Amino acid sequence: MKNTHGRIVLSLLTIVSYSAIAEAPAPVPDWALPGSATHQQVSPPTDFHRAARTLNEPIGVFDAQSDVGAAVLLGHSSYDAATGKYTIVSAGYNIWYVRDEFRFLWKKMQGDVSLAADINFPDSQGYGDRKAVLMIRQSLDDDSSEVFAALHGAGMIQLAWRAEKGQRIKDTEYRIGSRGALPGGTSPDDLVIANAKRIGIEKHGDSFALYVSMNGEPMHQFGSSIQLHVDSPFYVGIGFCSHIPDKVDTAVMSNLSLTNTSTLRN
Repeated sequence: MKNTHGRIVLSLLTIVSYSAIAEAPAPVPDWALPGSATHQQVSPPTDFHRAARTLNEPIGVFDAQSDVGAAVLLGHSSYDAATGKYTIVSAGYNIWYVRDEFRFLWKKMQGDVSLAADINFPDSQGYGDRKAVLMIRQSLDDDSSEVFAALHGAGMIQLAWRAEKGQRIKDTEYRIGSRGALPGGTSPDDLVIANAKRIGIEKHGDSFALYVSMNGEPMHQFGSSIQLHVDSPFYVGIGFCSHIPDKVDTAVMSNLSLTNTSTLRN
């Protein structure tokens, strides 16, 4: 700005408008780092929360998808109608403790529900505790009450639940292996982990059960049912987290079955 012969002359101001500004990733707190020989992952502070980021567009049989817990990297998902495959890409520190971070494809439902899917991890080198989940949860809050069946990258099968909002998750875990009957290992005495081909979860009233097919046999219940009440409507869907807060990984779910009845029971 300058004064010329008593007149004020404004210099040209250039205003640049951005259609989108990339948001810098949030810093990763120490508690969120995955466990290792030198680091132990611990429960988040009870007052640490991030609201879900939701894309309200249908995907396959689901109404929408959300980054529950808003992992520091944005997730995304796709559905191939020709093959029936759902591909979920997500970061996320965990689905555990008192809060969750994962990509969630969901549908609001009520009553009895059966959900099952084949699960595959395209990257065989992903973190062993990454989780592909079939989940029923009360809300999209990161500390919502929930029940989920999970297949981990290293083969563990799990039925887990958060009984009340903000509580720590409890679970039952199953690790299945073989000596000599599966390929792999250096000798018949080596334990080779068996990965389930298909898992399912079923809600019958307030009873929730895990169902498994190891090799394509009919689904059968694994372990005992757990009791937990969720108000209607609730969220039902599939999800995935890499178990690394700032690195995405991929899970593929196919041959998905979602019904408003208890169909997995023998």
